[in-house]
Amino acid sequence: MTAKPSLNQLAFFASRPHPCSYLSGRDTVNLFTDPDAPMDTAIYSRLADFGFRRSGSHIYRPRCPQCQACLPVRIPVNAFQPNRAQRRTLKANQDVQATPRSAAFNEEHFTLYRRYMASRHPGGSMDDPDPKRYLEFLSSPWSETLFVEFRLQGRLMAVSVLDVLAQGLSAVYTFFEPELSERSPGRHSVLWAIGEAQRRGLNYLYLGYWIAASPKMHYKQEYRPLELLHEGQWHHFGRGVALPKHE
Repeated sequence: MTAKPSLNQLAFFASRPHPCSYLSGRDTVNLFTDPDAPMDTAIYSRLADFGFRRSGSHIYRPRCPQCQACLPVRIPVNAFQPNRAQRRTLKANQDVQATPRSAAFNEEHFTLYRRYMASRHPGGSMDDPDPKRYLEFLSSPWSETLFVEFRLQGRLMAVSVLDVLAQGLSAVYTFFEPELSERSPGRHSVLWAIGEAQRRGLNYLYLGYWIAASPKMHYKQEYRPLELLHEGQWHHFGRGVALPKHE
């Protein structure tokens, strides 16, 4: 059996600069762990507290030489209190049933994923009709990953992909039925994940990266209190406290 390296023994590599997906006209560089090194949930849990994320089996975080716009964010779930809009979403979706399932290919999930991508990201890099690449993107052989089904009267409304870490849940991706967007399925899935972390006795829900200048990231600001990782430290931002802006 191959011994798993400790965090101090992990090798890290930098990608070549490539166009940023969120800020036009800029290049991004990712720092990623050795893809050939053995990985498990315990090591990944520690890396998450340093701002790393999972995409498939690869662990990475932005490390752009002249830009620090990407800030990892997490919700301390035990201090979270829903605001008025979030309470309305919870009330509107009381008839939605959530069922966590183990990560595995499911034709119904994949059909919804394809419909969501065609509506929201047509022609993008993730708008891929290959079932194998779909599953490789959302899961990995070593992670404890859940595919949470949200059903409305039996109809699949959304699927939220979550990693279970030692200290929290990590939101990997959510896709939903475009025709049901008025029910705010994305917000509903985050609120459900906050509740699930609380039920499991976990402390955090990790939401990935927040960029002040990216409209795609604005939704993350509505969850308070919120913690952001900046210059190696997690900073607490309570409701009513302005979030930092970065050029």
